[in-house]
Amino acid sequence: MASDHILKRFDEDLERLNATINEMGGLTESQFSKALTAVRERDSQTAEEVIAEDPRVDALDQAVQEQTVKLLALRQPMANDLRVVLSSIKIAAALERIADYAKNTAKRSIVLTQGSVPPSAVVGIDRLGRLVRTALKDVLDAFADDDVEKAHDVWTRDEEIDQVYTGLFREILTYMMEDPRNISSCTHLLFMAKNIERAGDHVTNIAELVSFRSTGQSFAEARRKGSGALYSTDATP
Repeated sequence: MASDHILKRFDEDLERLNATINEMGGLTESQFSKALTAVRERDSQTAEEVIAEDPRVDALDQAVQEQTVKLLALRQPMANDLRVVLSSIKIAAALERIADYAKNTAKRSIVLTQGSVPPSAVVGIDRLGRLVRTALKDVLDAFADDDVEKAHDVWTRDEEIDQVYTGLFREILTYMMEDPRNISSCTHLLFMAKNIERAGDHVTNIAELVSFRSTGQSFAEARRKGSGALYSTDATP
């Protein structure tokens, strides 16, 4: 971010705000990755670590809110500076929600260690999670580098995430119908899949905010969704 403010403290405040979001993003990415590991390896200890570290993300979210209020009150930012401040609040909120989804996934993974789970469904959860984790990493890089083109690339991947989620949803339902003993574990897997898909939606929102803070606009074209068939009245599971 170019420094052209009369007050050096203003630049320092904006840099501190970006640094806080970068720290929050790194922690959120780590939490999400650990949650996937907990599911894939049925590792309760890693799951507990995800749960225990969630307050750190909340604290950073609170720090972003306090810093943005201070900037608005004392600096009265305009134009691009105002977009940076306002988008920072929304980006932090999106990261906090992604971390919450990671925590919920970790909690459910602990329950799954106590019973049998269809192995291919776990593979499907991991595949979906890897797509979202990669998108999260890339959008954080786009934020750090103010790279609108890279943010747009992340934004377009949401359709693939939705398509994988739709296929996984139907696969898990099939396991439940084939064997009622799978209903309990598969219910947790369905919630996990939805958590991960929703995390992907928040990643997409961050990509739009990266564009907004740099250009004043989100992406022009309508975003294609890949899971519409899941909610169609004539869709079959």
